[in-house]
Amino acid sequence: MSYGAPAAHAAASKGQPQAVAYAFYLALALAGLLVWRILALYVSGTELFFDEAQYWSWSRELDFGYYSKPPLIAWVIRASTELCGGSEFCVRLPSPIIHTATAVVVFFLARRLYDARIGFWAAVVFATLPGIAFSAGIISTDVPLLLFWALALLAFAALLNGGGWLAAAGLGVALGLGLLSKYAMVYFLMCALVFAAWSGAWRRLLGDGRIYAALAIAAAIVAPNVVWNIENGFATVAHTADNANWRGSLFNPANALEFFASQAGVFGVILFIALLAIAWRVRHGTSETQKLLLSFSLPIILLITVQAFLSRAHANWAAAAYVAASVLVTAELLRANARLAFNGSLALHLALVGLIGAGNAMAGRVSVPGGIDPYERVLGWKAIADYADRKAIEGGFRAISTDRRALTAELLYYSSGRVPVLAHLDGDVPRDHFELTRPLTAETPGPILFVSFKDRAERLRKSFRTVELLEVKDMPAGGSASRRVYIFKAEGLLP
Repeated sequence: MSYGAPAAHAAASKGQPQAVAYAFYLALALAGLLVWRILALYVSGTELFFDEAQYWSWSRELDFGYYSKPPLIAWVIRASTELCGGSEFCVRLPSPIIHTATAVVVFFLARRLYDARIGFWAAVVFATLPGIAFSAGIISTDVPLLLFWALALLAFAALLNGGGWLAAAGLGVALGLGLLSKYAMVYFLMCALVFAAWSGAWRRLLGDGRIYAALAIAAAIVAPNVVWNIENGFATVAHTADNANWRGSLFNPANALEFFASQAGVFGVILFIALLAIAWRVRHGTSETQKLLLSFSLPIILLITVQAFLSRAHANWAAAAYVAASVLVTAELLRANARLAFNGSLALHLALVGLIGAGNAMAGRVSVPGGIDPYERVLGWKAIADYADRKAIEGGFRAISTDRRALTAELLYYSSGRVPVLAHLDGDVPRDHFELTRPLTAETPGPILFVSFKDRAERLRKSFRTVELLEVKDMPAGGSASRRVYIFKAEGLLP
């Protein structure tokens, strides 16, 4: 059965020699980009951001779920570190490799919807997006999410044009693994419904057994994570709801504007303006291919903008939108012969790829004028961990504890492991994975070295029989930044 969507898919079967040539050129381009990113990662002076350190700690204890995220990120890091080692480089190494794989999928998607020429340039555009340039230097849940989103969209496009049960199976596997990467994969279903309604194919979609087979496969893949959530009080689901943060004021236009503007930084200013212009022209008529790609980009941006208006949103929360948007904007700019805008955007993005790689290599090695260090968040953690670890060992402390997830994660990664690092549960309900899985308890032998970024003496006295402030120390966090750390000695955790 064909839904009559993406009529341009027929072009994918034409000009096979040209398609092979573009595939070869793309392999060279992506290989060069991957080599640069791996080299930049190897010489990077940045330490793990606390989210990255947290994911690493999860990878030491493989499971089907974790407090704030589904499990696939931990599995990916575990595989990498088993093969490569435990350095920051090895923890992050999957990121540029997976992004390269995603760009290859974008090529096949664009080739199916348009032709190999559009496929080549769409893949290059995606691989050099500002958001991807930044993401390739860290490890995050967006990395595998984007790969499985692109695979799911490719399978969905195949189904729309008569693809068989293999395409349905591919869609189901991609959806399932995407959900195990990040729950934002659920946006895919929303986008599919938008396309079905817009294109008029919703009845045929809802009546197609292959769609239900795909959903069943996805459900089977994600089932172990659902079971984990049930067994752990729906911890991940509750955290996801907490991230939405609808408890305060629900009128935040400044947050919505900030998020919307930030998308120009994720997708690129020129490309984002082009995307908005394409969306504006929808009222003058839209092809089925355009409907498909707009359906899998605009609704996500609009949804997260509304979320930002109601509360807050991070710039990367709409990252999945830019798989389809990369294909659409590339095709429209090239077909409109807007080479100046296209080439200008690509040149800026390539320069940014180089700048980010070089900047990461110099992080912590040069002073930044103006007193603001852009690498402050990824510097100085090892120094804190080394200091706390040494002080705990020399002072005969039996455990190190903190009151912040960030500190717990960084101490777990950078400390020697000779003194256990535990989380202080300040309340009745765990607020993060460490409080859930490695809480400080009344049975923990003392004394305990307590590390905090704030003077918690009064608050700690409500939790321990004795509390003594040992030291207040300013620790360097980059060339011009520092963190003030409070070191306490605590004994006798109260029930």
